[in-house]
Amino acid sequence: MPSNWLVWRVSLLAINYTVVVVSSILNKMVKLTMIARVTDGLPLAEGLDDGRDQKDSDFYKQQAKLLFKNLSNGHHEASRMSIETGPYFFHYIIEGRVCYLTMCDRSYPKKLAFQYLEDLKNEFERVNGSQIETAARPYAFIKFDTFIQKTKKLYLDTRTQRNLAKLNDELYEVHQIMTRNVKEVLGVGEKLDQVSEMSSRLTSDTRIYADKAKDLNRQAFIRKYAPVAIVIGVVIMLFWAKNKIW
Repeated sequence: MPSNWLVWRVSLLAINYTVVVVSSILNKMVKLTMIARVTDGLPLAEGLDDGRDQKDSDFYKQQAKLLFKNLSNGHHEASRMSIETGPYFFHYIIEGRVCYLTMCDRSYPKKLAFQYLEDLKNEFERVNGSQIETAARPYAFIKFDTFIQKTKKLYLDTRTQRNLAKLNDELYEVHQIMTRNVKEVLGVGEKLDQVSEMSSRLTSDTRIYADKAKDLNRQAFIRKYAPVAIVIGVVIMLFWAKNKIW
């Protein structure tokens, strides 16, 4: 009996430790990812999430949209920048008239955040580069969310061998990337109380975007498995007909 109690106690401690570790990792992960065209601030793609891992999710999404608006007006001092906003940091890179932006916890390594954006940029240019200038509607590249989610998972745990190697890569430097405060970047003319006024509109836009993503996933599932279901159905019907005849 004592030995069973000891095993149970050790197992419970192991479970608690695992929960703490996982929670620590999740708290440092990428919180938000958005891609927009710099010339007019048009959002092109977004990393979908349910918003449950942070409070005021819509507030920060609207901040990101105001940042895109500022960039479209030519208010950007550098092609790479980090911006303080509450308990988080916005990080962005601009290349090929496109802004790739992510928001992370303050403790998330800056070097990993920018390498994450580099991965997104390379793939987005490869897949959608020829269509960026002609995109006429918001979130025209909704399908890119699949790649965003897959890449985000790779950067989830900062302690993996892959991410530790990136952190130790001396050829990739981020120390000279400018850091500003969101109030300074948005300026006096773009007061942050505008964010609260527009957040309700953003909520409905996000729901529409999420519904479209679900429809696309459903269509992909049907295209993938419908032929298999048809074959199985035909086999069952033939088997049933054969039994009827005999």
